[in-house]
Amino acid sequence: MKVQLKERSVEEYRSIIGDEVDRIKELAEPLKGKKIIHLNATAFGGGVAEILQNLVPLMRSVGIDAHWYALEAPNEFFNVTKKFHNTLQGAKLEISTQEWALYEQVCKENSKMIDEDADIIVIHDPQPAATRLFVKTKPSTKWVWRCHIDLSTPNTEIWERFSTYLRDYDKMIFHLNEYFPKQLREKCVDFPPSIDPLSEKNIELDNAFCVEVLRKLGIDPTRPLITVVARFDPWKDLFSAIDVYRVVKKEMPVLQLAIVSAMASDDPEGWIFFEKVARYAGMDKDIFFCTNLNGVGNKEVNAIQRMSAVALHTAIREGFGLVISEALYKEVPVVARPVGGVKIQIEHGKCGYLENDVEKLAEKVLYLLEDEQRRRQMGKNGRKTVIDRFIITVNLRNYLKLFLKLLG
Repeated sequence: MKVQLKERSVEEYRSIIGDEVDRIKELAEPLKGKKIIHLNATAFGGGVAEILQNLVPLMRSVGIDAHWYALEAPNEFFNVTKKFHNTLQGAKLEISTQEWALYEQVCKENSKMIDEDADIIVIHDPQPAATRLFVKTKPSTKWVWRCHIDLSTPNTEIWERFSTYLRDYDKMIFHLNEYFPKQLREKCVDFPPSIDPLSEKNIELDNAFCVEVLRKLGIDPTRPLITVVARFDPWKDLFSAIDVYRVVKKEMPVLQLAIVSAMASDDPEGWIFFEKVARYAGMDKDIFFCTNLNGVGNKEVNAIQRMSAVALHTAIREGFGLVISEALYKEVPVVARPVGGVKIQIEHGKCGYLENDVEKLAEKVLYLLEDEQRRRQMGKNGRKTVIDRFIITVNLRNYLKLFLKLLG
């Protein structure tokens, strides 16, 4: 389906990035009128959809004829592509002949919606990757695969077959060059994704509104809160997040933990892990599950993050981790595991801490909770880092440069 988009203007960011707005407009001048198509799995839930809902309108605002489509597919398809997601990050799973056939059939059916006169087609992640096989475009059309997951150590058997869908792409974008597949390295470029400082999830909010959001969710705004924002996914290791909270709570009994998530339409496995994590949390009245199921949307996520003393991220694999940039932008220091794209967002000791095991993570969380001055300074450092490197205008500029190279 074609995703309906609101109007946005790059001019809205002048108060944040200044004259960089003029440089972006100048960079985009040769691309005016070019038709760019983005295709991903879903219009709602997850970082890719959040990026595209603002990035595509900004491309339009600088004169590009940009469009965004999302797959229409049965749940069985998303069960298969969740296996792709997990195996391409290293999981030992099997994908049957019937599952491969279903995947290709759904991609074939969805390929009919792609405009054949597009100048550039950007396919996001594994779910729609095979559409490249079925679309007959003009000879000059360029194809880009944007990978948002950690592809550094894939399941080799699955990768060998899946990579055949990628051989006719002109370019591939990864968050880090350590994710580049060796046999396709000459086609690869790297730049990180972004957050939008003007989206509902990141705009400045009135403190009274934030307090009210917490109270409605049962969270005490007068007591310290640590927050983890993540999908219910095995790679996010929310069990360790609860373990960290429990270790810190022994030293600070008033501590609260918010687990914030969205139940995405392209992730049927999420319901299974939601139940597992809820069972692991048990009857602890100071652990709060904040999801779209109890009225938590983007603005509420924003409020919860702003009211948090420390953000926690315990993923064991992470392509990037937009939620880390979100927290840092709100001047909340982050304690996380040093995996994937997390490593380029957090400078250890400057805007947060990077540790692997539960005890060390807990030690750093407690240190920040007990030292308000250090916490505030790290928060300021984090906000500057995000503005310089990880906001949507930087992402827009990187895409414009790539499009210019592709079209000569």
